[in-house]
Amino acid sequence: MMCRFSVSGLKYLFILLIGLTQSSIAQAADGAMSSNETTIREFVVAWSRLDADELAAYFTDDGVYYNMPTEPVEGRENVRAFIARFMGSWESTDWEILNIIAEGDIVMVERVDHTVALGNIIDLPCLGIFEMEDGKIKIWRDYFDLATYTDSLQGKN
Repeated sequence: MMCRFSVSGLKYLFILLIGLTQSSIAQAADGAMSSNETTIREFVVAWSRLDADELAAYFTDDGVYYNMPTEPVEGRENVRAFIARFMGSWESTDWEILNIIAEGDIVMVERVDHTVALGNIIDLPCLGIFEMEDGKIKIWRDYFDLATYTDSLQGKN
C-alpha cells in the first residue's frame, strides 16, 4: 500500500519532528513528563486489556480516529465500536513503545504492536500521532503498512 503525501506536508511534518525532538531532549534532561505523554503511555498499556470501552474513554466526545488505511471514525461511540470490531479476533496484544515525543497537545509514538490474532503472531510497526484536548485524545492518526498486518493475520509472516 502506498501513502501519498504532498511535498509541503512532508516539509511541515519534518519541521514539526525536529522541533518536537529538540523540545523533548530538553524535557528529558529535566526528567519531566507531560500529562499528555503520561495519558498516551497509559493508553498504549490499556490496549493489552482488550477493552474497547476503556480505550474509547480516552477520547473526547467528538474524537476522531484515523486508522490510515481506512476512513476516519468520528465520535467516541463510533470509535469504541470500530475498536471492538477490529480487535474482535485478537487473543492478546502488547504495544512496545520505541520512541515517544510530546510537546504541548501533540504526542507522537513510534511503536511495534505485538498481537496474536486467529492464532497468528503479528508484529506491526506503527507511528501514532495524537492531538490532545483537556487530557483526552481529540484526534489520533495511526500509520502502518496494512499488508504487513493482513499477511501476518493470514499466517504469511
